[in-house]
Formats: sequence, structure tokens, C-alpha cells
Amino acid sequence: MTQPDNQHITIFAGERRRLVGLAYRMTGSVADAEDILQQAWIRFADQEPAAIRHPSRWLSTVVTRLCLDHLGSAQKRREEYIGAWLPDPLVQDVAPSAEQDWIVTEDVGVALILTLDELSPEMRAAFILRDAFDYSFDEIAAVTGRSAVTCRQLVSRARRKLAGAEAAPTIQPDQALPIVKAFWQASRQGDMQGLLNLFAEEIELHMDGGGKVPAVINVLKGPGRIANFYAGLARKRPGPVPPCPPLRRINAAPGVVSVEPGNVLQTTALGIRNNRIVAIWTVRNPDKLRHLAARG
Repeated sequence: MTQPDNQHITIFAGERRRLVGLAYRMTGSVADAEDILQQAWIRFADQEPAAIRHPSRWLSTVVTRLCLDHLGSAQKRREEYIGAWLPDPLVQDVAPSAEQDWIVTEDVGVALILTLDELSPEMRAAFILRDAFDYSFDEIAAVTGRSAVTCRQLVSRARRKLAGAEAAPTIQPDQALPIVKAFWQASRQGDMQGLLNLFAEEIELHMDGGGKVPAVINVLKGPGRIANFYAGLARKRPGPVPPCPPLRRINAAPGVVSVEPGNVLQTTALGIRNNRIVAIWTVRNPDKLRHLAARG
């Protein structure tokens, strides 16, 4: 094995943020993305940098292939997953530091990741490499082992499936904060009318507990069902409503990080359109929150 030197480290460090964005889009998992980058580093460290004409493309190819291998082996686990599946939450302060700003500036909204997850691994890879990383179809073909014509078809089909799946329009923190606070208060008090005033007709609630902690198994749809759910939760929480946690960005959407009864860490992100909540994405699975627990 070639001993990695400063040149290896400099090149890899310069590509790391982009590569982890690629791996996260492919897997939806922070831990898996980090594992894949570690494998890519081991492979890169065994190369002579001067022998690699385009290190950026070389590394992207390695990461994509590792992701494809991972998705193939993870398919059975996903089929056996208990309840709704959500990607690992990417959490930032409203004004993130340079250390926090590692991936969320990429287009990693929950709605988009969920739709990407419905694509075949090869279609997902072809779309991400083409639209996010500007790969040519010949380059995508070299990565996936398909022809350039087939890759063009994969990307075209992916775009059709993804049409309309983009995240809700960006909402500024000063606009989001009163909606987040109102949702926190109404959901904790069980204020049915307050919740109904906040919810859009098309609202959906996705809650990911992974079978590890209590969570809604199926996606709930409609203002009435979701308001009833929160009213039921509120009845189980005696005592005054705690203050709303600080506003955070979770996969670029406004939300909060909270500690729930039973010492359960939880992230709640809100999709907001036209000042109404159109989606609630709540992650409670402790396996998906380890990176947040480690940060304290």
C-alpha cells in the first residue's frame, strides 16, 4: 500500500464536502455516508496522485460505486424497516458556522430524498451525477456499467418521477419562526383549532421511529387526522408546555430539536408553503440521531 502523504490529504480534504453530499444523497444516511467516505479514502490513499488525471472524477466514481454496492446490500433491510422511513436529519443553526455548513447547502430536502429513494439505485446514481455533478452520459456510463444511451434514459425517467418533488419554497427564518412557535404551542397543548389553522389541506405527517421508540407506523394525511394525533399526545403530557426550542434548519427546512418523554431525542422539520404547514417530518429513531447526540 502506498503511504498517504500531504498531497493525498489535501486533495481528499478539498473534495470531502462534495463527496459526502453525493454519498448522503445516495444513501440518506449520515453514518453510511461517512463509512463510504472512509472506504474511498483507503482506496485513494493506495494510489499515486500523479497517476490520476482527474482526482475529483476518480473519487466521485469510487464513492458512487461504493454507494451502489451499499444500496444493493441494504435493500432487504429497507424492506424489513418498521414504519415510515426518513433520511437522517441534517441539522444546522439558522446562521450556521463553517463546521456545520458541510452539506445542507446541497439540495437535500426531505421530500426530494424520499422521492430519490423510490428510484432504482442506478437511476438514482445517474440522476445525481448528471444533475448535481454535471457528469456527461459517457462518464455516467463508465461509473454504472450501462451504455450512454441507457444512462440518458435513466436520467430522463428519474426527472419525470421527480417532477414536483422539490422541497417547498424557501422560507426565511423571520417568516418561519412564528409558524414553528405556533405549531409547537398548539401541538403541545392539543389545541385542535390552532393546529387546523396552521395546516394545509394536503398536509402529511411522516414519523420515523424505526421500531426502536414509539412512533406512528403509517404516514398520516389530512388536517383532521394529524390534529387529532397531536391532541392525543398532548393528553399524555401533563404539566405546562415547555418553551419552544431554538429554530433550526433541518434538511434546509425550519424545525426544532427536542428531548421528548422517555429521554427520546427528536427532530421535527416543517414543510411550509404559503404560510401553511404542508408536511411534518419527525425523526425519533436513535440510530439516525447519533451524529446529533455526539454533538451534544
